[in-house]
Amino acid sequence: MPAPAPEPVPVPAPALASAPLGGGGSLRRVRLAFRRWRRTRPFWAALWTGLGGFVIFFLPMAPLGKILQIGVGGIAGMAGGVVLMALALLILLLPGQRHTAGVVAVIAGVASFPLSNLGGLFVGMFLAVLGGSMAFSWLPEKPARRLRRPVRGGAGRAGRTGRSGRGPRTPEGSVAA
Repeated sequence: MPAPAPEPVPVPAPALASAPLGGGGSLRRVRLAFRRWRRTRPFWAALWTGLGGFVIFFLPMAPLGKILQIGVGGIAGMAGGVVLMALALLILLLPGQRHTAGVVAVIAGVASFPLSNLGGLFVGMFLAVLGGSMAFSWLPEKPARRLRRPVRGGAGRAGRTGRSGRGPRTPEGSVAA
């Protein structure tokens, strides 16, 4: 007669299920760091351009009943999608090249209309044009201007130079008559 099998011993669940990774605020720190990094780049422009390229790239891989154009046109559509996804990475990783990449993304998005199933059934073309134009128009955030501190004594500029500060100055520093 075989011996009865021992009952399984319950193992306590790890404490990681209830606590965030690495302590209290590491997830929050990562999220805030990503937000700071994202705000220094044309993030949304890259996202829309990449999504447009994704739609244009994968639409030719749809079943034959849903493809309007097959053959060489499908390959051209795939190439356009790859170019748009590469431009999205360029926009994201090299924000200084956003103007060139934005113009090329708009051109590639419009060119996808005749080359790739009506530009990814208009969705990919719209997203590519939207992302390219957003990349072209994006400006980096200017640093906050520091407020000028008042000069001690409250005399301002006239108190430092000994002049009244009225009238235009000549290159020598004297007041013009």
